[in-house]
Amino acid sequence: MITRTIGKIVLSYSGGLDTSIILKWLQETYRCDVVTFTADLGQGEELEPVREKAERLGVKDIRIIDVREEFVRDFVFPMFRANTLYEGRYLLGSSIARPLIAKHLVRIASEVGADAIAHGATGKGNDQVRFELAANALDPSIEIIAPWRQWTIQSRTQLIAYAEQHGIAIPKDKRGEAPFSIDANLLHTSTEGKILEDPSAIAPDDVYQRTVDPLNAPDEPETVVIGFEKGDAVSVNGIALTPAALLTELNRLGGKHGIGRVDLVENRFVGMKSRGVYETPGGTILLDAHRGIESITLDRAAAHLKDDIMPRYAALIYNGFWFSPEREMLQALIDQSQIHVSGEVTLRLYKGSANLIARNSANSLYSMDLVTFEEGSGTYDHHDAEGFIKLNGLRLKSWAARNGKARPAGCHVP
Repeated sequence: MITRTIGKIVLSYSGGLDTSIILKWLQETYRCDVVTFTADLGQGEELEPVREKAERLGVKDIRIIDVREEFVRDFVFPMFRANTLYEGRYLLGSSIARPLIAKHLVRIASEVGADAIAHGATGKGNDQVRFELAANALDPSIEIIAPWRQWTIQSRTQLIAYAEQHGIAIPKDKRGEAPFSIDANLLHTSTEGKILEDPSAIAPDDVYQRTVDPLNAPDEPETVVIGFEKGDAVSVNGIALTPAALLTELNRLGGKHGIGRVDLVENRFVGMKSRGVYETPGGTILLDAHRGIESITLDRAAAHLKDDIMPRYAALIYNGFWFSPEREMLQALIDQSQIHVSGEVTLRLYKGSANLIARNSANSLYSMDLVTFEEGSGTYDHHDAEGFIKLNGLRLKSWAARNGKARPAGCHVP
């Protein structure tokens, strides 16, 4: 609910039909200037046409900002240090982009003296929550306009009619049945809607945009070596790359080999189940690689603690709490764990899978002397295991005796 007169609005603008209609609706409803902000997150689309569309709608202040490096460096990489998966499968490609967009909306609003920010998220989805919780944390005084919760448009037919009435160009593919809802950035693509709303229906081939069908992937495997420093990937096959360039290269390799497809029914924060098809080729490789380097550089208890808190951390991101004290507390713990997570891992990419086949680090905790089946240096004494087992078995013996599992008197084992 808007509580004061609005003099200027900053809109998260994609240039698509929905946000173009929202832009016109804001101009008509609030009779004020609207500044548009478009984030180049690596969508894979040419963004200059976005500027032209905004100009045609009378926008004077148009911001198109390349945030790819910031996105991967400050949002994706910190998330991957935790090996984050929501509900065991989703790599949070949409979720992690929203706080970055909100951050720039709030920043631009402060810069231009805007009273409000606006977004095009619907009233059924998670994104409205993510945008608005992030804005609450960054500027508690900023007004937030969510047209899908405020206007009287209730159907796609009404949406098209509004566009026609106001001279907003409607692409041919928007005039028929509702298209798939697609979100894309450098980390992933997600597709929802149409046939995918039936969880029993098999997703058609044209849903997939970044990955080949694993059945049609190359018949020869490909090996990739990923270098890490303090938990973040820094090189591919010995070549140092910036965060965005590195993820771009892993996307190329993963897409070529059909890696990173997930067909998921997830539990939305707003209370409903939804089905989406996700493609995260580079992220899938990166997750496996990071776990691989951690396997030799993290202490057992530290690694297990990270695994314990990961679902909580993932839920915070999914639910929109990136800018929250609890996420920052968990991030500090996670980042502390990554101090010695450096080295290289080797993976074999083949027909939809990324299999880790080697790992090495100057900080490795792995001791060949301890694990060898051959004669070691005497660091490990086999006899020590006897006392270890006795102490750990003591409580089990007490528990068994209480529950009547003790051997009857006079019964002896020959």
